[in-house]
Amino acid sequence: MIYGVGNMLGAGIYGLVGKAAGELGNMVWLGFFASMIAAGLTGLSYASLGSRYPRAAGAAYITHRAFGVTAISYVVGLAVTMSGLTSLAAASQVFANYAHEIFTGVPIKWVVVVFILALTVINYVGMRESAWVNAICTAIEAGGLLLVVAVGARYWGSVDYFDASSLKNPGGDFSVSLMLSGAVLTFYAFIGFEDLLNISEEVRNPRRNFPIALLAALGIAATLYMAVCITAVSVVPHAELAAASGPLVQVVRIAAPWVPPMLFTVVAMFAVTNTALLNYIMGSRLVYGMARQGLLPALLGRVHSRRSTPHFAILLLLVIVLGLALVGDIKALASATSLLLLGSFTLVNLALVVLKRRPGEPRGGFEVPLAVPLGGAMVAVTFIVNRVIDGVRAGELVPVYIAGGIVVAIVVMYLLLRPQAAAVVEVGYPKQVGETE
Repeated sequence: MIYGVGNMLGAGIYGLVGKAAGELGNMVWLGFFASMIAAGLTGLSYASLGSRYPRAAGAAYITHRAFGVTAISYVVGLAVTMSGLTSLAAASQVFANYAHEIFTGVPIKWVVVVFILALTVINYVGMRESAWVNAICTAIEAGGLLLVVAVGARYWGSVDYFDASSLKNPGGDFSVSLMLSGAVLTFYAFIGFEDLLNISEEVRNPRRNFPIALLAALGIAATLYMAVCITAVSVVPHAELAAASGPLVQVVRIAAPWVPPMLFTVVAMFAVTNTALLNYIMGSRLVYGMARQGLLPALLGRVHSRRSTPHFAILLLLVIVLGLALVGDIKALASATSLLLLGSFTLVNLALVVLKRRPGEPRGGFEVPLAVPLGGAMVAVTFIVNRVIDGVRAGELVPVYIAGGIVVAIVVMYLLLRPQAAAVVEVGYPKQVGETE
């Protein structure tokens, strides 16, 4: 449960409250609520799958077991991996914006580059040091959000929480399309719960404990997010919140002037670092594992002779993430991350539908009716379609181009490498570096 909460908290809530307020105004909470419904439905499906198949390979294994199509499993597995890189790029932008509160004269792009290089060094140094950094950041990020709610709770009820007027919607007219557009953006804040499926094999009594841990993590994160959203728009006008480089710093600055702004800025930077570091570590180990299984060039499967870390995989990710971070902004990168995972979630939900209807499949300790995975798939597809249509109307197609380009690149890679099915289903969570076969 703690792993799941730590995976979700971070750049999403610290960086997107302001961006979402720019789209939904005081109704920013509704975007997070809609995202919670989408994440909850898919979370129930993941809980059921984790109790049925406590297998480390995660989404790639599930989709292959259901559909038996190697190409689908390969695309799903690598799409999940690449979503971690777009998430890391988005987190670097959030970090730079908060750092700008302290280093006002330093160009944001420079901060992005230095931040990514620093994470590269931490990742290269090794897992033990990385684990310590992650544990510290998890405690700090949760404490920062609780501080926001604690100092701002007295402002609750001071604004109209059903006022949808915003920078994007100055007329204040509410529409389902507006809500869904905001939900795709805020869905980024819930990303991370799906990684629990990758470690379900390591959970004691997974048929019972995995669903409890996953749903509890989602519930804790959702409750905290809603409280932070309501607090933020209660304390700071939505237009000011949208324009702030560090939205939650602005909330604390007004609600608790006795708290040094620099102190909370540092808290926010630690929180974002946690998100970025988790994605970097997982991404580099996944690339390493896939190379060892013949799914990627063998060079990426080598480890450093002294540090025992996958240095070539880390360097490849450095190049990719730097490119993404310097091309896209926070909103585009967060939306691209959401689109990649929403596509994967659609297939995972449909996989559960197939597996539930197939005779002879094992039953888990946590079963859900067919309506749950069907609903999860429908909601995910609705989010994707609405984001594409909204992007066409508003001329904001960068997230679609990023996500679509990644999927096309994965398909091309599959056609070039033609990996075997047995290797593809292990994409989800490879052996740790240095672990014996």
